[in-house]
Amino acid sequence: MEKIQKQLKPGNMLKEKNSDLSTREMGIKRVVKAPIDLVWEVWTSPEHIKHWWGPAGFTNTISVMDVRPGGVWEFVMHGPDGTDYKNKHIYKEVVKPVKLVLEHVTGPKFLMTVTFEEQGDQTLVNIHSLFESAEQLQEVIKVFKADVGMRQNAERMENYLNELTKK
Repeated sequence: MEKIQKQLKPGNMLKEKNSDLSTREMGIKRVVKAPIDLVWEVWTSPEHIKHWWGPAGFTNTISVMDVRPGGVWEFVMHGPDGTDYKNKHIYKEVVKPVKLVLEHVTGPKFLMTVTFEEQGDQTLVNIHSLFESAEQLQEVIKVFKADVGMRQNAERMENYLNELTKK
């Protein structure tokens, strides 16, 4: 009985929940050589994001990008093999120029949080995705190579920002 009570203590449940959380998340951090306002703009303007969003070789058609809480971001990612991937996000939180929280409502469902931290004339970008289950995360890594795609997405963003700051 003592063993069971120990397992049910709130602190133990929290630890269990947190360890479960770590199996459902994926993220990347990147310091980019661009001011925070420009980084925010390339994340929130369809004219910018269409040029760099997604893995290497992908292009985008943005149909709606309403950056406000409750606003919608709908777009199609066009894969290099000709496959189209429809996407829809709902903005849950928008704090200019430091935070975006989006819910990806087309399958697979996940919550993406992006934070921007000013570091002089550079910006730390932290992209974090939380999936509904560990199995779902493993499936998107296996089927869509989401881990590789996230790295390529961050690289494309950084390269795009480098082009903008050279002008």
